[in-house]
Amino acid sequence: MRHGRPCQRVELTDADRSALETLVRKRKAGQWDVLRAEIALRAARGESTQVIAQALGITKKTVCKWRGRAARQGREGLKELPRSGRPRRITDVQRLQLVALACEPAEEGGRTTPTLEELVDRAQDRGIVNPISQRHMKRILDAGDLHPHRVRQWIHSPDPQFREKANEICELYRKPLPGSVVLSIDEKTGIQAIERIGPGRPPAPGQIRREEFEYVRHGTQTLIAALDVHSGTTLCSCGDSRTQKDLRAFMRQVARAFPWRIVHVIWDNLNTHRVEQWAAFNRRHKGRFRFHFTPLHASWVNQIELLFSSLARRCLRHASHTSTAHMKERIERFFQERNAHPRPFKWSFKGFHLQTGEPKRQSGRRAHARPLRSGRCCRSPAAPAQAAGA
Repeated sequence: MRHGRPCQRVELTDADRSALETLVRKRKAGQWDVLRAEIALRAARGESTQVIAQALGITKKTVCKWRGRAARQGREGLKELPRSGRPRRITDVQRLQLVALACEPAEEGGRTTPTLEELVDRAQDRGIVNPISQRHMKRILDAGDLHPHRVRQWIHSPDPQFREKANEICELYRKPLPGSVVLSIDEKTGIQAIERIGPGRPPAPGQIRREEFEYVRHGTQTLIAALDVHSGTTLCSCGDSRTQKDLRAFMRQVARAFPWRIVHVIWDNLNTHRVEQWAAFNRRHKGRFRFHFTPLHASWVNQIELLFSSLARRCLRHASHTSTAHMKERIERFFQERNAHPRPFKWSFKGFHLQTGEPKRQSGRRAHARPLRSGRCCRSPAAPAQAAGA
């Protein structure tokens, strides 16, 4: 009488047996993992294939499959083998076409940021793919690390002498000349004296501070300030206008503050800074003034912008001023407190050096500048790998 093939003998080590028994007792183990473990344990105890199939309520074919794997590979043979999965409906070429579609520039007179729905419609209209879901389109864009809806502003300097001017100013920041002072000067115009029509609410656990949305405008003020980049002290003048007359009065204040020293003035290319009056002004003060102009569209080179940013964050933002006089008083008090404990900005950007092909020092380190005790980093759009600091 024919009895068929004999059952494969399963031999488990003590460690494999203990691991499988622990898996069977787990409450949150996978159902198929537990079933395979029970097949291997019963086979190791000498039970036949038919008995195991009846006890577990499965077919003999399933028992033979996992019994054979356990006999050949032990506990490792009970793991699922990787599967190929469903064939890809969208080829690599089609994926590249979808990525190129998402990177297309905005159409003239059209929307600048297309939605996923619009991208899907365009892909189908151009015959790139058959119907594709928005979720599938998003997965393709995420795989390419593309975010077409996000925009980051950037400004390019058209100044042909950008490097030369930036290097000259950075040299003054980093290496002060004996018997001279380096002043960063600029105007902050249109500072609005805003009064909230209702009182705000202080922060509470789980709630941020709230302020009234509506406000009343009481006029504007113009701030003209000079920062001694090496000592951190400042001079300021706050008034109703920003004219050549106002700037001349402020420069006379600067000349009185530094009567016997050479003054290096760093400012931008504003029209009031480029007039011929400053040559006559310099002659009246015995040629003590040296004027250095920042590159076009490169306000980050001027350290006074860092001071204006600190003023806006600590004094002007979220403030309520009942009048321009009230706001002027607070601005002047901010500079008085700062002069009582001056903190110069630590400028670590060394400028643009000659490209010799030699490896730079501290390669891979992102240079930045920050105040000696606190502050923020101020990055240069023109020099994205290096930064001038706040």
